[in-house]
Amino acid sequence: MHPVELHAHAIRSLVERTGIDPALVDDVISGAVGQVGEQSMNTARWAALAAGLPESVPGVTVDRQCGSSQQAIHFAAQGVISGAYDMVIASGVESMSRVPMGSQLAGRDPFGPSVVARYPEGLVPQGISAELIAARWDLSREELDVFAAQSHAKAAAAWADGRFAGEVVPLKVPGPDGSLIEVSRDESVRPTTTPEVLSGLKPAFYADSWAARFPHIGWKVTAGNASPINDGAAAVLITSSEPARRLGLRPRARLHSFAVLGDDPLYMLTAIIPATAKVLARGGLSLSDIDAFEVNEAFASVVLAWQKETGADLAKVNINGGATSIGHPLGGSGARLMTTLLSVLEQNGGRYGLQVMCEAGGIANATIVERL
Repeated sequence: MHPVELHAHAIRSLVERTGIDPALVDDVISGAVGQVGEQSMNTARWAALAAGLPESVPGVTVDRQCGSSQQAIHFAAQGVISGAYDMVIASGVESMSRVPMGSQLAGRDPFGPSVVARYPEGLVPQGISAELIAARWDLSREELDVFAAQSHAKAAAAWADGRFAGEVVPLKVPGPDGSLIEVSRDESVRPTTTPEVLSGLKPAFYADSWAARFPHIGWKVTAGNASPINDGAAAVLITSSEPARRLGLRPRARLHSFAVLGDDPLYMLTAIIPATAKVLARGGLSLSDIDAFEVNEAFASVVLAWQKETGADLAKVNINGGATSIGHPLGGSGARLMTTLLSVLEQNGGRYGLQVMCEAGGIANATIVERL
């Protein structure tokens, strides 16, 4: 499905579910990483129009890599808090099948000579960063595979229990023969996956050149303990108390605190650790106050390193499964994690939820929400 149509489906469904007058939306702020081809030319604007929103509703597309739609949520909330907006749709999309990861690079150098000079040892792809993290935090292949298998088991159980029903909108897509097929659940969840099955997979990022440069890497990251390639879109509605009362909307949660932080771009995916500390400090909360965490499972090693550093209870992390099983459609993942976090808090009676996302370039977004 064309990414604009996929994105529009989420936006249209949000408008229908909330019952709002779409003309009241001040802006559509959307995340997308591969802003090229079918996801180019400010794809948020075209998704808003494809969703049937009035031409008067603008749209803007942001890129904070994997955290793009989480950043869209931050921007939307900050606009509402400042008084610049009354109501905003924050959303995101990525069609990794139609716009393959890295398409925007087209073989060109995105860094420039000053960055190359600052990091003369060279930067690396995310898969190598995930391997460096596994080595630095002494994570075994078994730990990574057990975590990944648990993600599939948790997601499969959540689907079986109907826990995703409130946050997913089925859609019809063209099948191989051209007929329409309804997609109503995540296609990458494998209920029967086990650590033993995953242990048979080969390291995904091994190469002689990388092995020579990083001889201490154990080569543990595989297609099984990393997030798969996915297409997806998600959208949330953000407003403030007075418009919500006026329109008869029942708020599900309050956006409590925000943080964004940078870290070492070689390790790239570790900024979630200091970002977690920063957002807790800003919110005046401690780790024990958080009832549910959504930590994006770009790679199992990232989440496990975060857990080792923070001491968070893994029983509270990605309760309904994570990106290893559900998938990680880059620009859509931040908004997707937020829909899941709200569901988990409601299902378990939790008050505070913390969402954190590792992002290319060594940055991270962190968000705390309070269920109402």
